[in-house]
Amino acid sequence: MTHLAIYDMDRTITVRGTYTPFLFHMVFARAPWRLLFLPLLPFGFIGYGLKLISRKSLKTYNQRLLLGSRPKIADLQPHIEDYADKVIRSNSYANALAQVESDRAEGRKLILATASYELYVNAIAARLNFDAVIATRLKIDEQDRVLPQIVGENCYDIAKLDRIKTYLDAQELDPDSIHIRAYSDHVSDAPMLEYADEAIATTPSGALRALAKKRNWQIVDWDQ
Repeated sequence: MTHLAIYDMDRTITVRGTYTPFLFHMVFARAPWRLLFLPLLPFGFIGYGLKLISRKSLKTYNQRLLLGSRPKIADLQPHIEDYADKVIRSNSYANALAQVESDRAEGRKLILATASYELYVNAIAARLNFDAVIATRLKIDEQDRVLPQIVGENCYDIAKLDRIKTYLDAQELDPDSIHIRAYSDHVSDAPMLEYADEAIATTPSGALRALAKKRNWQIVDWDQ
């Protein structure tokens, strides 16, 4: 039997979201002049709110404005490393980090599954010694430039579960021979939690707390 622990990241391990702070970190570190584009940001959120664009399109719209259309990975990487340090230092639940270590001590393989960009999630996962990352992937061109284009689907909701299943297949892990413990704070991860053998709602949103009570899932509040 192979034992896995699958963690969502934003507001599960971290206290706050990481995507928008990542973009602003990059703006201040690399190109403060991009703050000139701030008046354009609300148009993306309005479009998303009116269901004119998808969550996926909203993310790449904001990325194009604040990160740029074709920055080179080599230019971004030092700032990504700085951002990852900041997340661990000042935007993570101590109880979440303790649970990660507890799962490791149990011999569980640690997987970080998140809708955040793999571009910076890899650095955060490396600091926590996760074994694998399942995250939203960006297209990288032949010159190692990061494009505002998501490869496949935003790793969110049912698409996250699909990515998890793809990962398990690639690792040749038979569902009957594994035990999955999954952690999340948000009801959008209900598909992943339903799929897991052991679902844990962590500092959950109201909707997930209600669902967890209905499903008899464990609830833990890591902010206490």
